[in-house]
Amino acid sequence: MTNLGRLYSLLDDVRLPDDLPYTQVSSWELRFLYLLGRHHLTGEDRLVELGSGGGGSTYALALGLQQSPVFDEKTGRLHAYDFFRVGKGTFATEKFFDAGKAPEGDNSFLEEFRGRMEPFLPFLEIHAGDLWQTSDPDDRSPVEFLHIDIAKTPRVFKCVSERFLTRLRPGSVVLHQDFAGPRLPWLHYSTGALLPYIEIAGPPVRSTLAFEVTAPVPHDVLTAVSEDSFSYERKLELISAVQERVDRDHTGGIPFRSVLELAKAYVAHYDGRHKQAWAIAKPLTSDEYLARTRADHFAQLRKAYEQDRRSNGGGSALSRVKRIVRRAVRA
Repeated sequence: MTNLGRLYSLLDDVRLPDDLPYTQVSSWELRFLYLLGRHHLTGEDRLVELGSGGGGSTYALALGLQQSPVFDEKTGRLHAYDFFRVGKGTFATEKFFDAGKAPEGDNSFLEEFRGRMEPFLPFLEIHAGDLWQTSDPDDRSPVEFLHIDIAKTPRVFKCVSERFLTRLRPGSVVLHQDFAGPRLPWLHYSTGALLPYIEIAGPPVRSTLAFEVTAPVPHDVLTAVSEDSFSYERKLELISAVQERVDRDHTGGIPFRSVLELAKAYVAHYDGRHKQAWAIAKPLTSDEYLARTRADHFAQLRKAYEQDRRSNGGGSALSRVKRIVRRAVRA
């Protein structure tokens, strides 16, 4: 069992406050964050949360740190990064506001976030805004803990890769909160690239994959991740490597091998290979979990395939011959 793996046996016994701030993170993931703060993290190096949202995950982690026998509130720091506002490109919901919607003329919930975090402000540093602007490109201080719930686009993941993954050391803990998101395949194939240097804690905790760095990650691997320089074929291979290590989540509810297969379809989709994308995705439509939760994904991939097919004169060879003959007759 990994160092992190021992926390799984404690999940059922965690009782968090009923009035935690609204969050889109599951109760299981909140418990895991609490346990990390309470029983694993020291705060000797940077503790970083990328994508704090309304504060539920921040609160759970900070509560664990506050109750830890080794975390020193005078010297340890938890860094919370987010736009802390709603609007295009933020992926935030108006439920992060106390009233459940943004006040007229104001799209920021930063002050509400501060209010919710009041018990932890002595050791909480808040970084509000675009990650490219709020993170320091020259900061090389080691990161002990990295919670990634912000990498919804390649642009943001590039920033995460360049400015945070490069600061991991053996013993660093990483949580990918969006690992059940097939539309974010960069999370999956980058994890595949890191496999020789990490140890996966165990089954994902709902949509969160947790791992611990066990060996220094070579510079060329980190460069390939940040520059997204893997070939199409290599990306599929790297995701397959992760599929060999990850099956269902710890509750048995999320079939990660199927989720990761659909992520491969998105690798093809983003590469403009819409026929291949639908060929990968179509057999997965019979998967009960994916059919129930990812219907919009299948619709998107099928639509792209059909549009590509029409624009390229798709159809069977016989139908193409018939169209040519009809055009010749009309001429």
